[in-house]
Amino acid sequence: MILNKNYFLIIFLLAGQVFLRSQERMRTDSIPTENLEEVVVTATRTLRQLSSLPLPVTLISRRQLQQTGVIRLDEILDEQTGILMTPDATIGGGEGVQIQGISSDYIMVLIDGVPVVGRSSGNLDLSRLAIGNIQQVEIVKGPSSSLFGSEALGGVINIITEKPDSEDISGQVSHRSATFNNQNTSVNLNQRRGKLGYSLFADRLSTDGYDLAPLQDGQTINPFYNYTINGRVFLEASEKWDIFASARYFFQEFDVSPDSSEETDTNLHLRVTQNPGTKSNLQYEVYFTRYTTNEQIEDPVNSDTLIENDFDQRLLRPEIRYNYTFGPGNTLSLGAGYNFETLDRSLFREQVSFESQYLFAQYDFKPAEKLNIIAGARFDHHSEYNAQLSPKLSVRYDINPALAVKGSIGSGFKAPDFRQLYLDFSNVAGGGYSVFGKEVESEGIERLRENDELASLQVDASELGDPLDAESSVGYNLGITYKKGGLSAEINLFRNDFRNLIDTRILATKNNGQNVFGYINRERVFTQGLETDLKVRLLDNLELSAGYQLLFAYDKDRLEDIENGEVFARDPQTLETVRLDRSGYFGLENRSRHAFNVKLFGEIPKWKANANLRAVYRGRFGITDRNGNGLLDVLDDSFVQGYTLVNLSFGKRLFEHYSVQIGANNVFNFQGNNPLAAQDGEVLINPGTEIFAKINFQF
Repeated sequence: MILNKNYFLIIFLLAGQVFLRSQERMRTDSIPTENLEEVVVTATRTLRQLSSLPLPVTLISRRQLQQTGVIRLDEILDEQTGILMTPDATIGGGEGVQIQGISSDYIMVLIDGVPVVGRSSGNLDLSRLAIGNIQQVEIVKGPSSSLFGSEALGGVINIITEKPDSEDISGQVSHRSATFNNQNTSVNLNQRRGKLGYSLFADRLSTDGYDLAPLQDGQTINPFYNYTINGRVFLEASEKWDIFASARYFFQEFDVSPDSSEETDTNLHLRVTQNPGTKSNLQYEVYFTRYTTNEQIEDPVNSDTLIENDFDQRLLRPEIRYNYTFGPGNTLSLGAGYNFETLDRSLFREQVSFESQYLFAQYDFKPAEKLNIIAGARFDHHSEYNAQLSPKLSVRYDINPALAVKGSIGSGFKAPDFRQLYLDFSNVAGGGYSVFGKEVESEGIERLRENDELASLQVDASELGDPLDAESSVGYNLGITYKKGGLSAEINLFRNDFRNLIDTRILATKNNGQNVFGYINRERVFTQGLETDLKVRLLDNLELSAGYQLLFAYDKDRLEDIENGEVFARDPQTLETVRLDRSGYFGLENRSRHAFNVKLFGEIPKWKANANLRAVYRGRFGITDRNGNGLLDVLDDSFVQGYTLVNLSFGKRLFEHYSVQIGANNVFNFQGNNPLAAQDGEVLINPGTEIFAKINFQF
């Protein structure tokens, strides 16, 4: 019935648009020439030309989003250099984004410059963010706390929605069908009449889910459906005043009968821009967001409620920003804001709230024609933790018009959040894994033991309940870029030093093969390595790009223990206990030493067709310490072997306003195996090949 309604909606909307053909305009999809005027706003919170930035920034264009056929943010991020989406094997059904080896807790996600909240089970679920109305995605790598606060220690991902630019009604209606009965319908409308513009976007996604544990009852991901509705208004009230207003609502429900699982995400955003003069600019912004989940687990025998898990997070943030331009390439930015956040969760001991005030300043200037310097700092005063100062310095020097060097250094601070302290969560919809905050992990493990759900404990019992400390970091990036004609290349060296890093680890394994996760301080941790990106225009309509990341991520204390000869492990081949050396220490969990991607985009204008082939390789990574020596070494048996996912799609325009697209993700049907599965069981890390087809009507 739901599917029939879905198709009825498509037919109705398509028929309605036939009457608008007098207002239709045709959009071209050919590979554009190199556009040096592409701008980003996330890196400096002002408009900056992408090719001139002194920071490592990745830009994902609308063209790339459309031609790959992806429908959710996490799918496209996983194909970018230096960015990984952690698979199901690591967090029991959820995925989190990792940048330069830094976990998702330190990556801030924004929509039009304001934060997305809702880390109810650890990672921020990026699969709930539809991309049908996205203009571009901007990714700033490295510490960005000087502008965005403590959650941006590892980087920022900013989703920029498209802005109406035509006086005629324009937009598209599309439907995509894929494996696992994955059905996605989206409608996007835009219009600008004089000084007033509006944009409306609606998206519906449903799926039958999939199963990563075929030998167990139930499914790993249960059937679900969700809706996204977003409306935006743009008004040029006068020559000096602009107004932007946005409202977004997301609703998701899992089919876990007789249990229930619902999720909502509401965002209200108002921004008023004042231009008192040609050199100055003021922005007044108010943002409110609320994220809720509601889960009830019932006894199938007597229908009693066994677990009720309600989550209600609210954030109110007013902010004011001022920019003054002294001259070309010389801008001072000042800002101040206030955060008030509450979190009410049934599994917390009590409702929690905090407030903070912050000030930030940034000076972007060119002391010489070829030299650009950006210096900034942010001061945060928190109701629960000590005040913190987060400075950052970025420099770029243009050796010649094609070659430049750039570098940055920045610091940040992050205290344990309430989730890391008090979370007591079991996710039925995600396969039954559990996550315990530090303050409740002892009683959580004991409860599982009393309920006869615990198969084995993966850590020493004496470590349970040890307090978490606040963490701080310093990040460095140094790179060189080359851009000339159809060739561009970049090499970036990075290092991030953390003290008291808070990371996830596996505390125990349940009888059903799922994991119990907790939190731990890594006393002194660093991630370092290099990233390379290459893009070349092979022909007028054929473009090749490739990227590679080399990553080392270690606990400094464990390195010292190894150098002192204090770490031992049992060799599974010889059954002898051996002393580990430096080469035997693999590094931090869930970090791959090598990651590689290659993409080929091509078009045949004569046929109005395009095709692309994308391959992403992730090197082997370990999930947890299994031999009890407190670190992940090469003798542990918790490694997921390296694998490659190959994705492809083909698109063709039909007639004047229609286009079709077919494709496959994970072409070679890689499924892998979770090494932590029970001896007589099997747990996969990927559901297999996804085949999709899409029809689109543009007007």
